[in-house]
Amino acid sequence: MAWIETQSPNFAARHAELDGADADGVLELLEGIREQLSEVFPIVPEGVTAVIHSNSAQLAMAQPVTAVLRALTAPASRRYVAGWYSRGEIHLLAPRLLSERASSVPGSREMLMLAPAALYGQLVVGLSNPGLPPPFTPRSWLHAPSWAWLSAGAGQWFSGQTAHARPAIASRLREGDRPSFPPKLRDAQLLGGTVFDLLASESGEAAAIRLATEAPGDPRELIARNFPGRSLADTEGVWRAHLSRLGGV
Repeated sequence: MAWIETQSPNFAARHAELDGADADGVLELLEGIREQLSEVFPIVPEGVTAVIHSNSAQLAMAQPVTAVLRALTAPASRRYVAGWYSRGEIHLLAPRLLSERASSVPGSREMLMLAPAALYGQLVVGLSNPGLPPPFTPRSWLHAPSWAWLSAGAGQWFSGQTAHARPAIASRLREGDRPSFPPKLRDAQLLGGTVFDLLASESGEAAAIRLATEAPGDPRELIARNFPGRSLADTEGVWRAHLSRLGGV
């Protein structure tokens, strides 16, 4: 396949010819989220390339972690695993494919169309947090399952995905097994943002920024520090009530 490159002030998009219009939209979205995040995070990279893939097989070949992550993710949120990132690139499905992947429930298409912004948000948080990748090293991959909720959740919440997640959360809560707190890898792509949403609703955006940038140690200790004034068990109970409200359960 012949790649075409489209430029914007701070990004580039590499894409097939038929995805040219989609590339313009992705670049516009990335410029907007970069401007937003530059107001609250110390590092907002420029010169990042969005590699827009024309099918799932192409994405999986370029970034095998997407196929593995999708397989390990709870069924209710697998459709939202739409790409991956590194220090200088974001790999994602073309927006026309993201739109086709959406379910019929309200908010599904909106979440998917925000996937480029969420992936860039994860990159920004990773560069602003000394305990998170990139770079992706053997050690960071070893700890990735424990911290997926923090990275993915920050990307979701700061990109605006979490505001559209209510129907997907309702589907997840109907699946039967109870989500862990903080969310484990299988729920990080959907429920990670709800931890930030709860914290911001109680303590404001500055608290969410602090959670995203504080070097992680033990996940439960990090939660306890950022939700002070009550026990971890009480915070878990409040979070589960928050999930129920979001999911309308």
